[in-house]
Amino acid sequence: MITKSLGDVLRELRDKADLSLRELARYIDVSAPFLSDIELGKRYPSDDVLKKIADKLRIPFEELKRYDNRESIADIKRMMQSDPKIGFAFRTAAEQLRKGSISAEELVQKLGQQKGKPQ
Repeated sequence: MITKSLGDVLRELRDKADLSLRELARYIDVSAPFLSDIELGKRYPSDDVLKKIADKLRIPFEELKRYDNRESIADIKRMMQSDPKIGFAFRTAAEQLRKGSISAEELVQKLGQQKGKPQ
């Protein structure tokens, strides 16, 4: 299970490569504030920018791309809007996660079960 955000991974890899935010931004031809926003999870890079980052950090593009969860979030939003029951289920799960009454691991385990039968 992926537990880190794209921004977290980028920051770790940049630090490991001993690159400042400004150095990496200059290399990939974006502004330092834009790169900072990516690392903070406020913005997402295009695939072209992500490929440049992967190249500079010497990591496969696909490895970084797996941390980009935008498509999943968009799918969840569409499902929630299309069916009130699904929307209620997601809101309930989110509330339980926020309150700490269920962990992410427990939720994943519950979602992996079939009608009362563990897989």
